[in-house]
Amino acid sequence: MKTLIKNARVVSPDREIENGALLLENGRISAVFEAGAALPPADTVIDAGGRIAMPGFFDIHCHGADGHDVCDNSLEAIRHIAKKKLQEGVTTWLPTTLTQPQDKLEEIAGKIAEYMANPEFTRAPGVHVEGPFINKEKAGAQNPEFVRLPNFGELKAFHDIAPALIVSLAPEMPGALDLIRQAKAIGITSSAAHTSSTAAQIFEAKAAGLTHLTHFGNAMTPLHHREIGVIGAGLIDDSIKIELICDTIHLAPDMLKLVFKLVPIERLLMITDSMAASWIGNGECLLGGLEVVVSDNVARLKHGGALAGSALLYNHGVKNVVDITGLPLHQIVKATSWNQAQSLGLEGFGKLEPGFHADIVLLDDNFEVWKTLVGGEVR
Repeated sequence: MKTLIKNARVVSPDREIENGALLLENGRISAVFEAGAALPPADTVIDAGGRIAMPGFFDIHCHGADGHDVCDNSLEAIRHIAKKKLQEGVTTWLPTTLTQPQDKLEEIAGKIAEYMANPEFTRAPGVHVEGPFINKEKAGAQNPEFVRLPNFGELKAFHDIAPALIVSLAPEMPGALDLIRQAKAIGITSSAAHTSSTAAQIFEAKAAGLTHLTHFGNAMTPLHHREIGVIGAGLIDDSIKIELICDTIHLAPDMLKLVFKLVPIERLLMITDSMAASWIGNGECLLGGLEVVVSDNVARLKHGGALAGSALLYNHGVKNVVDITGLPLHQIVKATSWNQAQSLGLEGFGKLEPGFHADIVLLDDNFEVWKTLVGGEVR
């Protein structure tokens, strides 16, 4: 079965082809054609009509969508979120949990594992476990009632049910460094989140194996001229990967511009951190049992007013970055899929090149999604 995508603006890291074409076979890209090249016959031909073709987006931090949350503890909720993420151009998603009791998290892991066994919408190679090993003083929209000290045995029990690819935790908490070392030994990426760490504590955690910063700028120590905090550590370190919520709310446009100017694109990871508020417009929903009010695409806790994840659609975040930074799309595309795949050790993803998985999003010039393909199939 061969599928040909023609008349596309093909965008891949460090490469862009106007009026290019892609040949897809057996779930992979078998050939890439420049403008004017003779195109082979195919069983299915998709005329992109000049639309943008990019590698399918990786959303490695997303709690929910369209009224559903991973922590609803429901296979149907996970399936619904995965289906909505496809409509944002996301082809790989890490279902992301919240700070909840251990027994409930293990039940949720079981539901995620069920979806992973039959990923009919987005791919789901693993889970992002955000909390419960965070700093209660920086809980934000996480439920402080269930915050607890780092416990590798608990993380391992979850991991044995559904593979945890990322754990977000506060490195300054007792036992955190040991957990980071043990997590690294079994292939789990550690990320600093909901933390009061100093820069020195971040660097100490990095030496133990920490490699990411979760939703940069939010629920972490700010930049100060006498203590640069987590934000300063992220700006000056030459290897830590930085998650960015590009909704212009969690990070102001000027902050996004600053980060993209100062930090090499290879260290940036665009995420949504979306929750049930995405896709619903104005209204109310829940986040880990906490009531959330959504107004003008801003989600806040009903009691206390803290930002409660985002209502961002991934493709809209891409448009925001294009508009704000002015960077060429063949550079921005690194932060939408390639960097994530490389960071998590997922080979064959994030580029439109022969041999790579045929996970592709087709977008118009306004970055609205036209079609999303997973393994060469429109889903």
